[in-house]
Amino acid sequence: MKKLMMVAIAAIISVVAVEARSNYRQDASVLPVAAQSVLRSNFKAPVSLVKVDKDFGRVSEYEVILTDGTEITFDSKGNVKEIETARNGSVPAAFIPQPVSMYVSKYHGTYKIVGFEKQRKGYEVTLSNGLELKFDKIGNFVKYDK
Repeated sequence: MKKLMMVAIAAIISVVAVEARSNYRQDASVLPVAAQSVLRSNFKAPVSLVKVDKDFGRVSEYEVILTDGTEITFDSKGNVKEIETARNGSVPAAFIPQPVSMYVSKYHGTYKIVGFEKQRKGYEVTLSNGLELKFDKIGNFVKYDK
């Protein structure tokens, strides 16, 4: 009886471990329609790699790497969570809230936004000089980050 129980537990652990791992693809067809639309309308470079992260068998997020080095993270529904570009690139203006964009252009106009992340309490922006700025949910500047 103990052997049967141990075999059953080992089988369950194996199935959970297989389901929890990430899958890698080289095309955008595994992405939700919303994410595919964002890629088509805002980024010129083709998809190089898509990593599908799963937690307990359910998709938790998609990490997309484009051939120009841009990395975009989508949630399970295809909403953009984070964008990182190369230092010579810039995050498309469509993703930056207007108050954030206005602040950056007023106080840091010589630098491009190379990173953008939606967070629970607001936004984090990374500039091409490496400076990180935090904003609240409505786009008011909060502080400089490390």
